[in-house]
Amino acid sequence: MIWSLIALFILQPGIAHDGAETGVKLFVQALLPYLLPYIILTQWLLKLPVSEKSSPAWMRYIKAYTLGSFGGFPVGAVTVSEMKKNGQLSKYESSLLLAACHAPGPMFIVGYVGLELFGDSMSGWKLLFAIHAANIVFFLFVLLLMASRRTPDGERKHSSITNPSSAPLLDAFKESSTIIILVATTVVFFSSLGSVLTNVIQAAASVEMGIVKTFVLSIFEMTSGVQSAALHFYGAPIFPYLIAAILSINGLSIHMQVFVIARSAELSLKPYVIGRIWSVLAVPVFLYILL
Repeated sequence: MIWSLIALFILQPGIAHDGAETGVKLFVQALLPYLLPYIILTQWLLKLPVSEKSSPAWMRYIKAYTLGSFGGFPVGAVTVSEMKKNGQLSKYESSLLLAACHAPGPMFIVGYVGLELFGDSMSGWKLLFAIHAANIVFFLFVLLLMASRRTPDGERKHSSITNPSSAPLLDAFKESSTIIILVATTVVFFSSLGSVLTNVIQAAASVEMGIVKTFVLSIFEMTSGVQSAALHFYGAPIFPYLIAAILSINGLSIHMQVFVIARSAELSLKPYVIGRIWSVLAVPVFLYILL
């Protein structure tokens, strides 16, 4: 498969270049301005020394959801992994919360999807509410699972693998730069790959370009898929629900970001996969109820 992809990139360098250029523009214009400031602040907060007095479990869970679900992808994975490393969460808790603390940032949904794609900030707010309604239902289910298995404090302390930072802000900048590079790399690669495969499918089969391009780009890179859907389906009755589904699918670019971060903290990915399936099914339904 890899050799086939290498051959495609060699045979269609212009398409690959255009896809990579599109990925760079998406990252710089649609992701970096919304993602970087929040990641720095989140990392700064998580790098601050934690009190020796153990806080109630529900407060740690709410902290993980609040920080992780309102900063955009992949801030949820970063938050949960960092809390696991500093001993606030166990491996079991972190694996479950990885699935629940996963949502696009409000600035991206309201500012980019709402204003630029829907042309209405209120529609963006409704979509954001639908996403978090589905996430909160799943979060409550996760809380029930964790309540049935109380984690001893010793297990959380044993999971800690890092010492408190002596310079939290500097470490926050360092960690944030690593995450941003990961996001940029995956966005550019999967945007280029999606463009090449779209061109190949169009050449091999007589199919409608709008449908193929939107489907393929949505599988590989969420933001590219959303832009393609806006280009080819804007004004159609299905348009808002198609956007909701694409945002719930996330795309391989975001999944790869989460997988890399989760694996670095040795977290299980099974709850995350289940959470994404639930999100794809539930978010369009909640949005339909709101609209």
